[in-house]
Amino acid sequence: MSSRRDFLKKGLAGAAALSAAPLAAEPFIPDVNKRSADDHVTEPKAMKKTNPFQVGMAGYTFVNFDLETTLKTMKSLDVHYLCIKDFHLPLDASDEQIGAFHEKCASYEVTGYGAGPIYMKTEAEVNRGFEYAKRVGVKLIVGVPNYELLPYVDKKVKEYDFHYAIHLHGPDIALYPDATDVWENTKNLDPRIGMCLDIGHDLRNGCDPVADLGKYHTRVFDVHIKDVTDASKEGRGIQIGRGKIDFPAFIRMMRQVNYTGKCSLEYEKDMKDPFLGIAESIGYFKAVSDYA
Repeated sequence: MSSRRDFLKKGLAGAAALSAAPLAAEPFIPDVNKRSADDHVTEPKAMKKTNPFQVGMAGYTFVNFDLETTLKTMKSLDVHYLCIKDFHLPLDASDEQIGAFHEKCASYEVTGYGAGPIYMKTEAEVNRGFEYAKRVGVKLIVGVPNYELLPYVDKKVKEYDFHYAIHLHGPDIALYPDATDVWENTKNLDPRIGMCLDIGHDLRNGCDPVADLGKYHTRVFDVHIKDVTDASKEGRGIQIGRGKIDFPAFIRMMRQVNYTGKCSLEYEKDMKDPFLGIAESIGYFKAVSDYA
C-alpha cells in the first residue's frame, strides 16, 4: 500500500485546482533507477488495470452554495455526477427551470444522476417525489419514507420503474439507522427498492460498512462516501483518509461485489468553507481506488 502522503498528492493537486491549476492526472511515481546502492526505496504498488467507479457529489455537500459554485468545484476536480437536492432544483420547479438546470450542468460536463434525499411522510409526498424525479429525468430516488409508507413506495416503484435508495442516517434519527435496518425493511419488497449506503453513518451506528456492502450489495443502488472521526454517535465528518473508515478494504469489496453505482462524496465538515476538504477527499478516494 502506498503511503498516505502518496494518496494525498491528488487531493493536494485538487486543492490547488480550485484556485489556479488543473488537477494532476497521475500520482507521483519515484524513479527507482536513480537510487543509489544505499537507498531503500519501496517499489510502487501496481495500479489496477481498471477503475470502474463513478465518483460523484451528493448535493447536500453544497447546501450553503449556489449551483454555479457547485458545478465549478466539480469540474475543477474532474467529477461529473451530481445527486440533485431541492435547494438547487425545487420540487415544484417548472419545466423551464428543469431545462435550464440541465443546460447549466451540461456546460460544466456534469450530469444529474438522481434526486434526494427526499423525505416522505405522507402518500402525497411520495407522489410528489416520484413525479419530480420523472419530470427531472432521473430514474433514481434517494428517499427517506416513513416505515408505514414502504408498501406505497413499493407500488410507485412498480408504476414508475425507478430505483429507490433509502438513505440511512446512523444514530441521529430513528428512521433507518444502518444498512441492516434498511435491508430488513426492504428485502421482501420490489428488488428495485434498496439503500443509499452512507458508510459514515453506518459506522457511527456500530456497523461495519465493508461487511454490510458485502452482505447487502444486491440492494445497494448508491453510496455516500465520507469519513468520520469515531465509530460512535460522537463521530463527526472529516476529510476522507483521516478517520475510521477503511477505504482500501471498502474499495476492494466494491470490486468483489462488482458495484456499478455512483460513489458520491457527502462532505459534512466545514460546510461553509468546504473546498479544500472536498478536494483532499476526492483526491484521496480516487488515488486509493487506483491501487486498492
